[in-house]
Amino acid sequence: MSSILTNSSAMVALQTLNMVNKGLNDTQNRVSTGLQISSGKDNAAYFAISETMKGDSSMYKAINEGLTSTKNSVATARTGAERVQDYAQQFVERVSFAQANGVDLAEVQSELDNLATNMQSAIDQATFNGDDLVGGAAATQTVVTGVTRAGGTFAATSISFDSVNLQAIQTAFAAIDLETSGTAALLEADLVAAEAQLGASIAASTSLGVTEKTIEDQQEFLGMLTDTIDSGVSGMVDADMEAEAARLQAYQVQQQLATQSLSMANQAPQNILSLFR
Repeated sequence: MSSILTNSSAMVALQTLNMVNKGLNDTQNRVSTGLQISSGKDNAAYFAISETMKGDSSMYKAINEGLTSTKNSVATARTGAERVQDYAQQFVERVSFAQANGVDLAEVQSELDNLATNMQSAIDQATFNGDDLVGGAAATQTVVTGVTRAGGTFAATSISFDSVNLQAIQTAFAAIDLETSGTAALLEADLVAAEAQLGASIAASTSLGVTEKTIEDQQEFLGMLTDTIDSGVSGMVDADMEAEAARLQAYQVQQQLATQSLSMANQAPQNILSLFR
């Protein structure tokens, strides 16, 4: 039955066209933004997860940048400690030389004084941006290395390391006076003391080296972790551009067909006029 009051065909065609237009608009948005999920209305669960993980990724990147400053401070301190260790080794060698008979202790002491002065210069210069990890009493340093959501609780992770007291080593070396030792027993005691300080300098440089490697490893891990998180978020919210391109073309064809169908349906009431001719 045909009616001039209700055009069912036009209503169906209009609904189809509206659905096609909506799909076309959604596809165009995904193509323009590159996102399949850009808000909570697209997929509330995925959107919430992706936003949380994006926040974690940003924090990891910021923490990694902060660790670079710490690593530079530790690396500078390690360089200074290794330099002090070199001077300490030379110091022990000169004290060992002084153990022989007939050695001019004054000349050897002059060399030792120069080495002690060089040690002090190395210690004074082994700071990065004012961060001194070698010149004072050893103290525990704590640095944030990441975040965790284990057990549903958000918290920061950290590592701790100890600064070193190169100043105490230098002071001990500077206090050795071969000229006042005189006897073989006292010179031997000076050698034992020097060897002990050499061991302390080796321990200091080793400790800082281990800390530097630990920080480097953590930075490498943070970099990989950030890449993995970013990739995971991408898989959740990014649009498949190949599929969207194909879908866009299909919607454009459907839009043309739906428009033609609506046009034809709108002409149906005009056909009723032929019945009265």
